[in-house]
Amino acid sequence: MDYFYLFVGLLGLFFGGEALVRGSVGIARRLAIPPLLIGLTVVGFGTSTPELLVSVDAAWRGVPDIALGNIIGSNIANILLIVGLSALVWPIKVMGATLRRDTAVMMSVALLLVPIFAFGQMTRLSGLVLFGVLVAYLIWAYLKSGEAAAEDDSLEPPASTLVSVLWVIGGLVALMVGARFLVDGAVSIARGYGISEAFIGLTIVAVGTSLPELATSLIAAFRRQSEIAIGNIIGSNIFNVLGILGVTALIAPIPVASRFLTFDLPAMIAVSLVLTLLLLTRPVIGRGIGVVMLAGYAAYVWAAQG
Repeated sequence: MDYFYLFVGLLGLFFGGEALVRGSVGIARRLAIPPLLIGLTVVGFGTSTPELLVSVDAAWRGVPDIALGNIIGSNIANILLIVGLSALVWPIKVMGATLRRDTAVMMSVALLLVPIFAFGQMTRLSGLVLFGVLVAYLIWAYLKSGEAAAEDDSLEPPASTLVSVLWVIGGLVALMVGARFLVDGAVSIARGYGISEAFIGLTIVAVGTSLPELATSLIAAFRRQSEIAIGNIIGSNIFNVLGILGVTALIAPIPVASRFLTFDLPAMIAVSLVLTLLLLTRPVIGRGIGVVMLAGYAAYVWAAQG
């Protein structure tokens, strides 16, 4: 039954995330929000909803390693696994100063976790700080939205507002059910096989909650919409740290295991730096870099077992 719970949970997160993104993008496009801003905020944050529900549920139920591992592992998977796969499908074009600026924000919020993790516990105060930075970032991104790319006429016309709202509601319900099943199954499997809950959170749960990001970025890559593919990843990584860890710590303080400070967080910072440097120095993230990223993710998963 544990594997059945895991499977049902993954299905719920995938289809729920897809429905939520479909509805959110429909509403955003009705409001004439540009594609890059949709990728950085609406799509990026919408696809992070599984991580939010899973981490909050795990913190409530006393499995903090899954709550933290889910976020750190998702950010690493977003860059190495999803950007790597997206680049294999179609080389990703770097889209100007706006994207580079938001990548710098992603790098900064990753570094912000170092002093927080060093205390050994995420308190409600640290959660409040992270959430406050998220609010400031959203206001800033909105004020700067005029600099984003113009609306892409190749996209299909947006659905009606009512249909979009129904997609959002249905997606949220599926996500809540999926999160509960995924945590139940993952915790039982980890304990049954003697695998650390941190490793389960960093790998199986993290990749499971990143399925909406994977689907969204791969679809965008197939459509050759680089700004949505990469903007989705950057926005999701920002929201994972500021929004999900912030809200989770506000609800229930989270003890931080030493491995997160000494291994997993440095790995997340390193891959964030790599992506930042690629976006600053290269006009295109090509298939060769995609292969290297996928190999890097395999190496991280192997090393994380220890």
